[in-house]
Amino acid sequence: MGLPPPSPFPVMPMSQADVPAAATGATAPAPLRRHNAMDRFIDGIELIAAFFIGLVALDIFVSVMLRYFFSMQIPDGYDFGRLLLGIVIFWGIAATSYRGNHITVDLVYANVGDCAKRVIDVVATLVLLFVVTVQTYTLFDKVHDTYADNVLTFDLRLPVWPFFLVAWLGDVSAVLLIAVRTYRLIFHPELLGGQYQFKPVE
Repeated sequence: MGLPPPSPFPVMPMSQADVPAAATGATAPAPLRRHNAMDRFIDGIELIAAFFIGLVALDIFVSVMLRYFFSMQIPDGYDFGRLLLGIVIFWGIAATSYRGNHITVDLVYANVGDCAKRVIDVVATLVLLFVVTVQTYTLFDKVHDTYADNVLTFDLRLPVWPFFLVAWLGDVSAVLLIAVRTYRLIFHPELLGGQYQFKPVE
């Protein structure tokens, strides 16, 4: 018996990527979820929080270098440091409140089922929403009082109220993100990822 004639068309080797997932037994990757306007808004707030953290780190680094090598200091360096730190705190609240990835310790939560965890999360998020809303209201009074009293920095005599205003905007962003998290916890828990990959309540 002779060998079959060679094919006139070149045969290309098949790579692992060309093999169907069903043939290899591997699970096909899930399609990426398209980000909507709300997701882009959430990502933007997290980028703003990261930017202010970078500013605080830069202020500390430059202040240390100037003091150590040149016996100098940034004018109003102390005021800038504490004001920027306040901004970072409030924008950090906004960044961590939605993701829920801040450090938490709860023995009850760790030992209950997924449905009970979801109920606890909804109640806790509602309480957090109330607390941060009240905090935002009181902080606005602080912004107004600082503007009315014309509080200035020590060296450069710069007004302080714009820093308070930026911090207040971080608190407003926290209220919005906590409200979004509450809505998604109740109606669309699958959008939060992680342990909430189950059918929402109908």
